[in-house]
Amino acid sequence: MLALLQAMQQAGVSVDAFKCGPDFLDPLWHQAVTGKPSHNLDSFMMGAGLCIKQLQSTLNAGTYGLIEGMMGLFDGKAGVGETGSSLDLARVLGVPVLLVADVQGLSGSIVALVKGYCSCASDKGVSISGIIANRAGSAGHAALLAQLLKDHQLPPIVAWLENGAPTIKQRHLGLCRPHETTVPELTALLHADLAALLKTFGQLNPALPENHHGSPELAGKTIAIARDDACCFIYPANVEWLMTQGAKLTFFSPLNGEPLPEATDAVWLPGGYPELYAAQLASSATWASLRQFIERGGPVLAECGGMMLLGQLLIDNTQHAWPMAGILAFTTRMHSELVALGYRELAGGAKGHEFHYSTRHMQENVAPAFAIEHGDQGLRYKNLRASYNHWYFASAPAEVLRWFQA
Repeated sequence: MLALLQAMQQAGVSVDAFKCGPDFLDPLWHQAVTGKPSHNLDSFMMGAGLCIKQLQSTLNAGTYGLIEGMMGLFDGKAGVGETGSSLDLARVLGVPVLLVADVQGLSGSIVALVKGYCSCASDKGVSISGIIANRAGSAGHAALLAQLLKDHQLPPIVAWLENGAPTIKQRHLGLCRPHETTVPELTALLHADLAALLKTFGQLNPALPENHHGSPELAGKTIAIARDDACCFIYPANVEWLMTQGAKLTFFSPLNGEPLPEATDAVWLPGGYPELYAAQLASSATWASLRQFIERGGPVLAECGGMMLLGQLLIDNTQHAWPMAGILAFTTRMHSELVALGYRELAGGAKGHEFHYSTRHMQENVAPAFAIEHGDQGLRYKNLRASYNHWYFASAPAEVLRWFQA
């Protein structure tokens, strides 16, 4: 994905990047290359209408949209190519797929691989328009594979990436963030026929009728959003949605000890990496103003890492216990393995995603925050709602609006 974005940018092709699924980190890398926010598109959390609306509101005339898939083409919420998968997103948008195939050591097997993917995609009403051969051994190897596909009337190779291309450092939850390392220069290793590549792009399905939600419900309200290296998992679409609801947005940094901005009406504590900055957060001066706001009944939504900030202690992977805000009676403990992963949906319709390496251990009973069948029920204290879930606000506007209103 990054190699294609870099190649299109260098060729003067206007391109916007998007990410299939609920990922927070890959879009940061897209933005590091394009200089523009990368929006998520997810057929489960958003549905066809919101996905199409997001694309149409983002793309300008003459701009191409490149969507990075997630996991394998057919992997989603459940089944094969069902809701939440990259294939299902292509289906609801009505756009073709560029299949990235790992071709290291392959020759004739490329035909079986591509034919199988094309057949399963076609069964779902999706076409594969081109192949990107990853880890090709040489120009000769790529030419051999291209001829084999041509001989069997299969989609052409429109680009190939040399074996041994640099990789990006990873940690728990995914890739490191761009500002923590170096963005690799991949264009010298990517061999692309841009003219052929651009011909593979399709046209969007017509937009579905919009649901009208009346006048902005948050007009006159100021929402304070925690935003720094510890609280960085923020969907751009959620910020945009709050603004369309009339909210004035301000930002503050718990990592830097900043108090809540004056005249705050509601607070959003997004997820991120509190475990990487536990020592600094342990002495944050933010907690006093946040505690006062919560105790007087101010509405707060805390998601995953934002929830972890509110507990008594955060125990990191070295077993060091760091004091947190101490507003709620629980401790979070980091683990070396994934604890929970999956889509979530509330009884009221709000949809989101849960993905974390920590567990929460309660010291006393607190009312559950959400009516959810599977996954973290969260915590409710006064007008605070805290859980491991990351929500897509536009999935249930009426419900989410209540979270930000006293």
